[in-house]
Formats: sequence, structure tokens, C-alpha cells
Amino acid sequence: MIDAELLLDDVAFAKAMAEKEDLTNPDLVFTLRNLLRMKYYPVAIKFFYVDAELQEFKRNVKYKAATHPFTMCHYVAASRQRGDILLATPDKTGCTNAKYVLGWKELDDGEIKSHLKYTKDREQAERFVKTKKRMPPGLLAYATTPLHKAPYDPDVIHGMSDVLQSYHLGNDWCAAFDTHPFEMTMTMNSSVCHGVVNCYVSKKPNITPMCSSSYTAGKTEQGEINWIWPGDQLKPTVRWMLERTVRDGGVSFPRTGETYPGFNICKLCPFLVWTQPKE
Repeated sequence: MIDAELLLDDVAFAKAMAEKEDLTNPDLVFTLRNLLRMKYYPVAIKFFYVDAELQEFKRNVKYKAATHPFTMCHYVAASRQRGDILLATPDKTGCTNAKYVLGWKELDDGEIKSHLKYTKDREQAERFVKTKKRMPPGLLAYATTPLHKAPYDPDVIHGMSDVLQSYHLGNDWCAAFDTHPFEMTMTMNSSVCHGVVNCYVSKKPNITPMCSSSYTAGKTEQGEINWIWPGDQLKPTVRWMLERTVRDGGVSFPRTGETYPGFNICKLCPFLVWTQPKE
């Protein structure tokens, strides 16, 4: 039986959730939606390097395949907003920038030219492209799915939120993993694809803005930002968020103890104060 009153009391909800011995993927998704008010599903991404594992996925999972080559941004957007489980292969990936960082094409003249509008000259463009992380050789395919539907342990979790929501996640990761500062990495022309690849290779989370391609192709209509987490690092991040919410009486950082993460009404104004009336 669903207790809606408990779900709407952020502290009571966080206390009940934090008492669970293990947090499931649906627990993580619901906590992000309930406490940080995130509007999109986080997307669980799985990279397939072993053919037997890929064939098992094809046999046992009800997934969709692209009818035409699409960008990685398209795959992630469809899982994020429609809830689709998708499988991407080299022949169904249309973005050359994504194919380069995924290891599905080598550096060529076209890849360098696609960065010329960002750089001073060709030499700089080529040098910048070569600084991008790339997937280890041999990638066969990758799958995207809403995290709560994931039929696999994700290698990387890609999310999209507003800047303040990502700020909460970044701070909670720092506290959970006792690491500071939180390092953000931005690359030209490949925010989603390289962001995911960089996270997989470095095993570090990242918060990064959209590139011009992901802005137009990735359904980012409201100034959202990417947050990209290693698959095994979101659970400790969210667990600390729950414990902090119980400790402080709310999830908000702008006004500590408030339940709404974006509540920022004149933070230190001494006039905007409400108190319990005395009997």
C-alpha cells in the first residue's frame, strides 16, 4: 500500500529510504525525482565488448533498434524522455564525433574540419581532437535505458538537470567519497558522447554543459546541463543525500533545511521570515 503522505514528507521519506539495507535502481531514480525534483530519467549505459554478452542481451531484453543512423544524443534522449531501451551499433550511429570517441572510426580530415569553427587554425583543431579520451578498442555496441528499467549493471549513468540540481549531486558526491574539489571537464563538440566516454575511462563523475551538437540534437530545450556518473558511484552519492536530508531537515543547499532544492527567496533577508505564532 502506497503511503503518499510519507512520500510527500521529504525528511520522513529520506529516513525510510536511508534505512533500507540496499538501494535499488528504482530507489535511486525516485529519490532524485522526489528530493531534487529532477524531471528526466537518468539513463543507464552499458558497453558491450563480449559478443556472448551482447547476444544474451538481444535474446532476453525487449529493446528497440534505430531505423536510421542517429547521434548518441538521440539515443540518450529517447531513453531519458520516452523510457525506451535501445541498442546502438556502429552502423546505426550517425554522429562522427561520437564514432571517433567510441573507437568506431579513426582520426581523419573530416573530424579535424568539424572542429575548425572552434579553434584558431587546423593545427590547433587536430591537437585538440587528439586530447579526447577514446573507448578501448573492440567495442561492439552500447545500450541505453532508463536507470529504473536497466536489465544490466550500468557502466555509466547519464543524467540531465538544471545547474542547481547538478550542484547538489556534485556536493553530495564530494562528501560521500571524501574528495574535493569536484573536477569538471568540457570538450569541444562532444559533450554527451565524450562525457560518457571520459567517465568510463577515468572512473570519475563529471558535470558539463552541452556542446552545440548536443544542444540541437539532444533535446536540450531549457538550458539543461549534463551530469555523468560511473555506474557504481551514484548509489553512495544518493545514500549520503538521504542521510543529509534527515540530518538537516531538508535537501536544499541554498537555504539549509528547506525541502525544495531551488528555494532561494532572498537568502539572508531579515524581513522575509515566518515564525510559529505564540499561543
